[in-house]
Amino acid sequence: MSARTGSQRRRLTDADFVLDTRTLGRRAGSMREVTRTVVTPVRIGLDLIAIEEGAEVDLNLRLEAVSEGVLITGTLGADLVGECSRCLEPFDDEIQLHLTELFAYPDSTTERTTEEDEIYRVVDDHVDLEPVVIDAVGLALPLQPLCTPDCQGLCSECGVRLAIAGSDHGHEILDPRWAGLAAKQVQGAGSASNQTVKQEAEEI
Repeated sequence: MSARTGSQRRRLTDADFVLDTRTLGRRAGSMREVTRTVVTPVRIGLDLIAIEEGAEVDLNLRLEAVSEGVLITGTLGADLVGECSRCLEPFDDEIQLHLTELFAYPDSTTERTTEEDEIYRVVDDHVDLEPVVIDAVGLALPLQPLCTPDCQGLCSECGVRLAIAGSDHGHEILDPRWAGLAAKQVQGAGSASNQTVKQEAEEI
């Protein structure tokens, strides 16, 4: 996990991916609903597909106080921009994810018994969802995205997109063992043609 703690901690305010938990309190069972649209400050995703920097991320969340921290559940939705791994064409898509994450209270048993990077933490009564979103989106996206499930890719001979090449697209593939013979046949056909033309000229 990429939880922000210690020297990685940033100034936390109730904005963008950061949520203020003070209005929630610490009484186990208390809940709060949060609906927010965040303009992401960074690109989130993988090399070939991602939520672009500046895109909107819709969050519909429930914050619940539990004995060890703040449990956050809900959904994330955003538009994606990708490059097809078969035909290399750009395409648009969308992502919908369900989030479930516990942020541990300072000095809780969970906080004391886990390594720094094993769990997210409540910092100064705030929780930072940005690393949660980054991790969740990165795990959900395909390493080899496709513009369509049945994308045919590119022609291995000429590189044209097979989707637009037509059903009759093809290339004659000659066995390299016969390449020399084919070249001689072409050369012979050319010589015969020249001889015919010469004879016809003489007859005239």
